[in-house]
Amino acid sequence: MDYSIQEILSFTFMQRALIVGIPIALCAALLGVSLILKRYSMIGDGLSHVGFGALSLAAALNLAPLKVSIPIVIISAFLLLRISRSSKINGDGAIAIVSSSALAIGIVVTSMTGGLNTDLYSYLFGSILALSHNDVILSVILCAVVLFIYVFFYHKIFTVTFDENFSIATGTNANAYNMVLALLTALTVVLGMQIMGTLLISSLIIFPGLTAMRVFKSYRSVVVWSAVQSIICVTTGLILSFYLETASGATIVCVNLIFFIIFSLIGAIKKR
Repeated sequence: MDYSIQEILSFTFMQRALIVGIPIALCAALLGVSLILKRYSMIGDGLSHVGFGALSLAAALNLAPLKVSIPIVIISAFLLLRISRSSKINGDGAIAIVSSSALAIGIVVTSMTGGLNTDLYSYLFGSILALSHNDVILSVILCAVVLFIYVFFYHKIFTVTFDENFSIATGTNANAYNMVLALLTALTVVLGMQIMGTLLISSLIIFPGLTAMRVFKSYRSVVVWSAVQSIICVTTGLILSFYLETASGATIVCVNLIFFIIFSLIGAIKKR
């Protein structure tokens, strides 16, 4: 397809994808840094599997996907924290239990209701065509809420991320701010499933932070570059997916992988 960038951006579905994709990329990158440092980076993968189960249920009941998946994924995020804190099951174990169970339920429900349809396929692998006008409005509003809460509680999240025991000693309710982090992550995962797909949304959370950490050492520098890289990768990936006629989520992940390789090489050179 011989289209210019200007022509690509003139398509309504591309405008919707970018309007939703850029704020989701920003939310995922900001939250990802804290999740990686707390060794809870796979929560995005676990919640995305829960999201697939919720989407399967919504499809079976003929209900709006986001309205069903948002509360279910939020509840699951809180459940993950509670299991990992109140029992002998660690964070990774809790994620494995919840995610595999939700994925199994989703597969069973899908099998019983006619198999994988076009909508569920789009949610699995991501599609720039899947966004409706109402999805765009809801996604932008919720992304704005996520960013506002993150900025408002930035210093508390920073403290809980680096030294939870110290934050508790200074009177901070660490459990409450962990819940805030879980809530924001759940919302970001659900909103990102349409563009990235349930199988790949966790990469949008993990890649930018890990890439930035190859070169940058301060928390603020890592957060800033993660946000910049995530926006660049999502924008580039969406445009490339149009040109190559590939799934948007997979294309965005490939662009992130290229950045990760480049920054790993830069980091290795700097150490020498």
